[in-house]
Amino acid sequence: MKSSRPPDGGYGWVVVMSAFFTMGLTAAVLKNFGLFFLEIQSHFGVPTSTTSWVTSTTIAMFHLGAPVASALTLQFSQRVVIIVGGLLSASGMLLSTLDFSMPWLYLTMGILQGTGISFTWIPANSMVSHYFVRWRPIAYAVASSGECVFAVVFSPFFQWLIEMYGWQGALLIIGGLQLNLCVCGALMRPLEEVQSPMQETKENPEGDATVVSPRRKVIFQFSLMRKPELLLYILFAILAAAGFFIPPLFLVPFANSLGMDNYWPAFILSTLALADLAGRLLCGWIANMRLVRNLQLLTMVVTLLGVVLLLLPVSHNYWAILVFASLYGFLFGCVVAIHVTSIVDIVTLEGFDSGLGLFMLFRSIGGFLGPPAAGWLVDQTDDYSAAFYLSGVCLVSSAVFVALVDRLVQRRRSSDAKVHRVITQDDSEAT
Repeated sequence: MKSSRPPDGGYGWVVVMSAFFTMGLTAAVLKNFGLFFLEIQSHFGVPTSTTSWVTSTTIAMFHLGAPVASALTLQFSQRVVIIVGGLLSASGMLLSTLDFSMPWLYLTMGILQGTGISFTWIPANSMVSHYFVRWRPIAYAVASSGECVFAVVFSPFFQWLIEMYGWQGALLIIGGLQLNLCVCGALMRPLEEVQSPMQETKENPEGDATVVSPRRKVIFQFSLMRKPELLLYILFAILAAAGFFIPPLFLVPFANSLGMDNYWPAFILSTLALADLAGRLLCGWIANMRLVRNLQLLTMVVTLLGVVLLLLPVSHNYWAILVFASLYGFLFGCVVAIHVTSIVDIVTLEGFDSGLGLFMLFRSIGGFLGPPAAGWLVDQTDDYSAAFYLSGVCLVSSAVFVALVDRLVQRRRSSDAKVHRVITQDDSEAT
């Protein structure tokens, strides 16, 4: 039966650029929600923890929608799901400008926007992973860097929109920009064999699925939950997500609390995004060189990220905050560059779509609880430093689980190699 390899280039680079814009119009927008934090809080006259639930709901829906997005991708195609996601994201932003109440923002900016981000982000990552094998880390790093490039532009642009048109007018314009996600989806051309719903994947010794033949229907694989490696990786995801989404939300209020005007915090976010971009590209390059195992590299950068966040609150002047924010952005970029592609090391490419859906589903727990917990600590202590301490502790703790996953994966590969040698030896003796 005829088999094929992912092209590792060609139209795959169009897919990468489409994913690049998809990341920018979703994750970069989410990353800059902090610019709206004080405006919304002041407009409705609510405490910090109440306002935090807007972002928290968005993050939760982004993750909870992941298994649905994965299942729809397997049933239809990445193109269809991304277009639907673009419509949902734009609708969420546009409807949020009606300004009914805080619960209305939970529904629009939270549920609709979060679901839309999920329906675009998940298929875009899936498409890149299926189009590339040898160059997968680099391709994913380039695609994910769209989040950083757009964040650099969006930070001062959103601040300008807020000053010119108010937070509601700014959200209206952002919703219009997100309609371009439908164009990104239209460019996502599914691979005829690799992305067919009728497929069977054979693995090479490195765990990459490179040979595909259309034999059986691929469905969402809940059975992957029986893998102890994936369960431990999900625990990492929960703790890491609790820490990931706190700093972008509280960095601007923290800087404002030190007396900085509106544009300085926005500039910090832009610098953070540039450092994030450098981290993604450098870490993707290192991962592609295979100097160290992906999971080893992930353990190191997650630990360092947690330490930097624990130290960030000691900064009480602009330049110190800028340095720590840059370090945070760089290390965050390193984590993002490899934490999704590492799922292939755990469940192989055949199970990637389902594994990513499960990973994102359970990560929603941390993403949903992290920002409100940090907001509650800030309300109790009247100090934004508490949010960064919580974030740092969560990330350092999560690194322990990545180290355990790496140990189990290496043990499994060693066992598989021994079995392969025994079978090969028996076959040679039989002949």
